Order: sequence, then C-alpha cells, then structure tokens
Amino acid sequence: MLKSALDFLRQAVAAHKLAQISLSIFGVIAAAYAAVAEVRDSAIVSLRAPDLYLLNRITWGANPTSAREFVVMGSEKFLDRQLHPSTDDHLPKDVQAQIDELSISHTPVEKFVADMDQELKTANSITDPKQKQDAQKAYQDSLNRYGREPAVRSILRDLYSPDQLLEQMTWFWFNHFNVHLYKSNIRLLIGNYEEKAIRTHALGRFRDLLTATLRDPAMLRYLDNDQNAAGRINENYAREIMELHTMGVGSGYTQNDVQELARILTGVGVNQSPQTPQLKPEQQGQYIRDGLFEFNPNRHDYGDKVFLGHAIKGRGFAEVTEALDLLSRAPATSHFISHKLAVYFVSDNPPPQLVERLAATFRQTDGDIAAVLKTLFTAPEFKASLGTQFKDPMHYVISAIRFAYDDKVILNTVPILGWLSRMGEPLYGHVTPDGYPLSESSWDGPGQMATRFEIARAIGSGSAGLFKPDSQPAVERPAFPQPANILYFTSVKPTLASSTRDALDQAISQQDWNTLYLASPEFMRR
Repeated sequence: MLKSALDFLRQAVAAHKLAQISLSIFGVIAAAYAAVAEVRDSAIVSLRAPDLYLLNRITWGANPTSAREFVVMGSEKFLDRQLHPSTDDHLPKDVQAQIDELSISHTPVEKFVADMDQELKTANSITDPKQKQDAQKAYQDSLNRYGREPAVRSILRDLYSPDQLLEQMTWFWFNHFNVHLYKSNIRLLIGNYEEKAIRTHALGRFRDLLTATLRDPAMLRYLDNDQNAAGRINENYAREIMELHTMGVGSGYTQNDVQELARILTGVGVNQSPQTPQLKPEQQGQYIRDGLFEFNPNRHDYGDKVFLGHAIKGRGFAEVTEALDLLSRAPATSHFISHKLAVYFVSDNPPPQLVERLAATFRQTDGDIAAVLKTLFTAPEFKASLGTQFKDPMHYVISAIRFAYDDKVILNTVPILGWLSRMGEPLYGHVTPDGYPLSESSWDGPGQMATRFEIARAIGSGSAGLFKPDSQPAVERPAFPQPANILYFTSVKPTLASSTRDALDQAISQQDWNTLYLASPEFMRR
C-alpha cells in the first residue's frame, strides 16, 4: 500500500528538527530569486497547469529548457515535433562528445563479437590455472564494459535529447520486446539491438518494429530461436511473439498455432562466424545473411503449415514474412498494443472506449505508432489523466535530474544506474521476457518510497557524483542542483497542495528544500 510521500516530508521535517517558521533564510533567497526571474523570464517559461502536466507526460520530465521550447512552439507544434522528430539527434555538443567516445559509437557489433570470441578462445586455451582465471576475468570485464555503454548512451539521451517522446518510446518498446543483458553474450549485442531494432522504429510502423526485433541476434539468442531447427523445434520465441509481442494472452490462438509458428521460424538464427554454411544448389537463393542475422535453409522445416487458420506453403523465409503480416494485422494485436500504450500513458486501467479508438487507428493506419499516439494524446481521457500517473523508477530518477540540473550536462551516469538498480528497474535488467510492470502498484510500496527519499536527498544535497567523471574519480566539476528554478516559481508552485508548500516552507537550507521537493507527492506523479 502506498505510503504517502507527504508522510516522508513530515518525517524529514521532524527528523531534522526543523523550526516551524513561515519563511526560512532559504525562503527569503528563493523569493528574491523568483522576483527577479519573473520579471526577466516569466513570459518564456510560464506554463498553465494543463500544459505543465502535458509536458511532464510526453517528456521524461519538464525542465526550464523544454518549457521554453513548449511556450515558443505552442502545444500543437510541440506535440507534432515530438511525434515526428528530425533524423538528427541535435544533442548538446558536450553530450554528443560523451556518446562519441563510447566504443559502440564507432565499432560495428560484428567486430565486438569476433574480437570477444577470439579473446574467450585464447583465455580458455591457457593451461596455467592462475593465468587462465585472470584471462577469463578480463573477458567478463570486457563484456560488462560493452554492456554498460548502451546504458550510458540511453541515460544521456533521456536527459538531454530534444526528442523526448522518441526516447520514452525507445524505453517503452525495449521493455515490450525485452531481452536480458546477462544471458549468453547479449552484453555485446544489446547496444545494436536498442539502436537499430528499437529506436529506429520506435515511432514508425509496428510491422517494421516487429520485423527488426525478429531479425536481431539479441532477440534470437535471448529467446533461443538460434536453437530452433527442423527436427529440433524450440517453441520459446514463437510463444513469446504471440503472447507478449503481438496478440496477447487469451486472444484466440492455440498451442497448435505456437507449434506451427515455431516450424515457420526454423532456420532463423545467428551466425557469429565469417563462414557461410554449405548449401544445396536449390537452396542457395534462399539463404539470407545480414550482419550476424542468418536464415539458414539447411535448418528450415519446408513442410506446409496452417497458422491462425491460414495455409502457409513451405518456401523458406517468405513464410516468416507472411506470418508477421498475419500477426501485425490481427485485430487482437491492435487491441493488445493499444491497451499497453494506454496503460503507459494514461492509467493502470484505461477506459475501454479509449483503447478501442486507439485500436481503430492502429488498424486504419496499418500500425502507424505515431498516428496511434496522436489519437491518444488528443483524447479527453488522456487529458483528464494528466498529473495523476505515478512515476516508475525510471521516470522518477530522470525527471529529478532534468528538473534539478536542466541542461547542465552530467559527466557520470554511474549514480543514476545505481539508483535504478536499487529501485528494481535497472536498464536491460529484467530477466523474463515480459518486461518491467507498468502498473502503479508495482512501484509505490513503502520500501520504494523510502528509497526515493534517499535518492531525493542524494540529488538535493549536492551533485551525488554526477559531475565526477568515471575515468577521473579524483576530479569533480562543481555543480549544485537548482530545483528552485524559474519553472518552479512560475508554473510548478501554483500546482502544489498547501500541505506540500507548508512542508517546503519549513526548510532551513536549500539542500533541505531540494530534498523535500523532490520527495513531494506532486513530484512523484506526472
């Protein structure tokens, strides 16, 4: 049961024995700042409550920079830009520089895999036990480094990209098409999976997104389709495509459909070697190789199938294409995807009539994700839900950093990744293919709230190591969080309950105020 964040505010006040004063020293400073700032910038960053709530919902969290953009463009143009982002990242140069330094930014995934395969072979061939152990540890360290780099890139984009909806949808679709970082060598594959399979199609057509995930080695390895071959059928991926990726549980497909889809998917797998399999002359035209993805006719079941009531003639990868068409255009899929989007953006139990309208748009546009989202964002049910949705750990941490530091670029994502792990939602860390839950009840327990208060204190009291480069632990650039910014005074403060304002007025330092605001009930929702 949710323990109110306001209770934590009151406990913090009592624990610190804060004086019951109507306006603290910090309050005087804040009031003076607000008076100057309102004269200078209020027309630029002042938002009405509905617009503030909308900005919080379609971004990772409102901050002064996004508020200025919203006011300048207006809500309609801002939303259109979020739904149809430019092809360029347009990241701040200091952010782009950090991303450019990552190995995943300039090394093809095929080279990662080849180099690490050779490193593992070399380590395993060592006969001296101590040297072998050291070499194997070095191999694991390299895997961990490659697995950490995509998380760094993702966090930096979430914090600073102007294409906030694209970054949210990248997280959403990764969670929908979940793979787990620590299975097999997925640490080497996950950056390419997120970038090429997910992010590229996050606001495009669902059919293209489904295809991209099917052709990605991370997904094929995670759900064991690289082991699926004629005579040795593995149903794991076939089952999850239907249950979690498209139609959903209870949508009418049968166990026979799962078995037939598994037969269709035989031969769809991964080839990490540079060699091409030996094929019969009549099969050579059937072979497909795209990076590490492979369709191997030697492993395919060429028998005819009956899938979802449709006869599918055995003819190679064309069967997969036909099956994906059937799945992506099934009415059950339009409803399942629409319901999940509504849970993510509206409420745990979205109105059925809203879901039906979203599903209708999905079918009418052949799965155009941006079109479905536009129907969602312009719906009265969506507008009525603004400001009420509880933040999951990812939204909480990212929104806190965005509000506290605005466009000041952090230099170290390690604290953020640690906070996400503590709250049970680390990037790429969900073991099972169903992804992290989206419901409020999964994240609002007393333990979760206590952890959030500790994180609020860590952020509110100083930089929490965010400006201490990971590669130079002794060097930290000075930085201090500023949640009491112009956006707070012009737009956020009027939306706070009197009880929250009273608790904030008891703060005797900026650090205390920062902590109390970031732990407030209002900041927990979007």
